[in-house]
Amino acid sequence: MRWTRTLLKSIGPGIITGAADDDPSGIATYSVAGAQFGTALLWTAFITWPLMAAVQMMCARIGMVTGRGLAATLKLKYPAWLLGAFVLALLAANTINIAADLAGMADAAQMLVPLNSHVFVVVFALLITWATIKLHYKQIAKVLKWLVLALFAYPVTAFIVGPHWGQVTHDLFVPTMPHTRDAWGMLVAILGTTISPYLFFWQASEEVEEEKAAGLYSIASREGATLQELQMRKIDVGTGAFFSNMVMFFIILTTAVTLNRNGITHIETSRQAAEALQPLAGRFAATLYTAGIVGVGLLAIPTLAGSAAYACAETMNWRQGLNKRLRHAGAFYTIILLSTVVGVLINFVGINPVKALYWTAVINGLLAPFLLVTILAVSADKKIMRGQPSSRLGWWVVAFTTAAMFAAGIAMFVV
Repeated sequence: MRWTRTLLKSIGPGIITGAADDDPSGIATYSVAGAQFGTALLWTAFITWPLMAAVQMMCARIGMVTGRGLAATLKLKYPAWLLGAFVLALLAANTINIAADLAGMADAAQMLVPLNSHVFVVVFALLITWATIKLHYKQIAKVLKWLVLALFAYPVTAFIVGPHWGQVTHDLFVPTMPHTRDAWGMLVAILGTTISPYLFFWQASEEVEEEKAAGLYSIASREGATLQELQMRKIDVGTGAFFSNMVMFFIILTTAVTLNRNGITHIETSRQAAEALQPLAGRFAATLYTAGIVGVGLLAIPTLAGSAAYACAETMNWRQGLNKRLRHAGAFYTIILLSTVVGVLINFVGINPVKALYWTAVINGLLAPFLLVTILAVSADKKIMRGQPSSRLGWWVVAFTTAAMFAAGIAMFVV
């Protein structure tokens, strides 16, 4: 019972980050991976769990120890032009991701209510923007995390279908390296949707928000973290990463044994993706799939818009925070509004939702390793980290993650 109490006590930004990681982009990418390549890429779920946990813990440590968000910390070590380039790239990538997530949510909702998908895009955007500005993010998350439970339909479906568990175990623990450009592109997409740049900024900024909520309003009062606080966050981040990657594993497995096995190897619509849940939900598969997509979308889009706003605000020294009123942090909320509005407009140019969700994952996979290089340097700087740099093991795991993402991105273009 002691470990249960410890786990419940440690729950914080890491759990929310893990839930937001399985956004519509992630669900679409994992579904395409299972449909197109069967169980051949199941091993990625086993590998990305510790990699994601190490990266998110490094970002959490930066926020906890420096008392600053990630962009504000990077500003202490790097020139303004480099930080500006990263922030602009993040804003562009997040805006495209918001557009793709809205498209995926609208496409799923359209299966239940036969309205033009653009209507749902606008409705979801208005609802999310209103909630982000008027409500505390944790208030939103407390409600929406129950919708995310719909994703656990994938594990149930996998057991109902009854895959060949010997083959599943082999493919989980014995990596099958990609041999084609499409396969390398899929690996980049999986890495990009699991280890996403927006989550780096979000994790560090939410650590600062947690400390502000505890009454620590000045940077000096927030600097430093106790060993117990760091240990609690490791449990929090590790748990969030575990559940995120467990859902990833079962989405790939379910789509592999229901779609790939029946010759459906290229998913073009949300309805095709929903067919993976038919063994469990039957004619209610579309309802279950829609609940999961909409739930994670409503959870993830505020994270996407918020992380970009935090990065811009910290770079430009604006007032910031999802706990502040609109009139007290106008520029911060303007970024959230702007990225959401542009995301809506992108949907009116006629994009394929599933393809858009997949390619946003690829974009994140190509951007992430460049950002990780700078994070590695900051996390090892004893002066910036107030004498509490990242552990040697954590640093090397993130360094391996960075090298692997660079290698996958290069292979995608040269194979």
